[in-house]
Amino acid sequence: MARRPRQRDIARLAGVSQTTVSLTLNGKTAEHGINSETEQKIMAAARQLGYVPNVTARALRGGRNGLIGVHSFEPLFPTSAGSYYAEMMVGIEQQAIGSGQDLVIFTSIHQDEGPATIFHEGRNRLRIADGAIILGFDQHDDELARLAADGFPFVFIGRREQAAALMPYVTADYDAAVRDVVRRLHENGHRDVVYVGVPDHAEPRVERRVAFRAACAELGLTIVDEMLVAPADLDAERLTRVLDAGATAAVGEGVASLERIAQLCAGLGVDIPGRLSVVGLDSIDTATHPWTHFEVPRRAIGARAVTLLLEVLDGRHELTHHERLPCPFEPGATLAPAPESPLASPA
Repeated sequence: MARRPRQRDIARLAGVSQTTVSLTLNGKTAEHGINSETEQKIMAAARQLGYVPNVTARALRGGRNGLIGVHSFEPLFPTSAGSYYAEMMVGIEQQAIGSGQDLVIFTSIHQDEGPATIFHEGRNRLRIADGAIILGFDQHDDELARLAADGFPFVFIGRREQAAALMPYVTADYDAAVRDVVRRLHENGHRDVVYVGVPDHAEPRVERRVAFRAACAELGLTIVDEMLVAPADLDAERLTRVLDAGATAAVGEGVASLERIAQLCAGLGVDIPGRLSVVGLDSIDTATHPWTHFEVPRRAIGARAVTLLLEVLDGRHELTHHERLPCPFEPGATLAPAPESPLASPA
């Protein structure tokens, strides 16, 4: 097998020192006074020899190699177009291409033993890249703290309260979006509402719930019930109970909860939105109803994460820099004025 050409081979062919070759290949000709004739000679020799730079070695020396890592503690690749990460990955890829960067995908989920970790056998596996975009619902704050202490730059997608002082993040502005939904409910005359979510404490959902409670308190809406149940566990008895208590609107965290509400309402003869308005607090990728909801700008978040990481690498932001992108409201067809007599039995 032929030996891979090295910088000393280029130096010999071009008739210059290896130091001059190194400076030229790393784009430092201007600052070191290397003239254009010498630069052209070196580049011609590199092409003739078929030289390919060792990006791993360059990264270990602290240089920039044009590689951006993408890391998640969960599976990234979608099994369908409706995968949560699909649009984010499209945004990341498109912006990386537009910025002249290559992507390296990392994952910790396929390790044979022990918990998922960035530090395989004590080594930072992301070090080959200039920096990384990290995403996923799982917290792993200890891993992020160790990564920051290691001096490795990264940008997180999603709000992370405990890790907020470590590195910048970009997320959706759930607080403003949820408050906007509550305001629209209030403007349509709704005063008694029910919240339907899933039984976990992922930060994006916690942020929605906190914003919902705060907005209801500010506008004088009564939360009849806050149901944090798996969609399959939401039953007709519980929905009937909140309807009998006067609820005229329901908000759901995801499309599965909305579809379950629709299924139960159909069985009870409850009209949506005539008797019960229903609004979603997330993007709606596939659904049987034209749900009123807000869109999480996943593609824009992915794209901005790439740009933000490059800005961090250029030293343009403090580590505590955080960005929240607006969530556009989609009117749909499931929000209507509150009925005048909500306690009347459904037809």
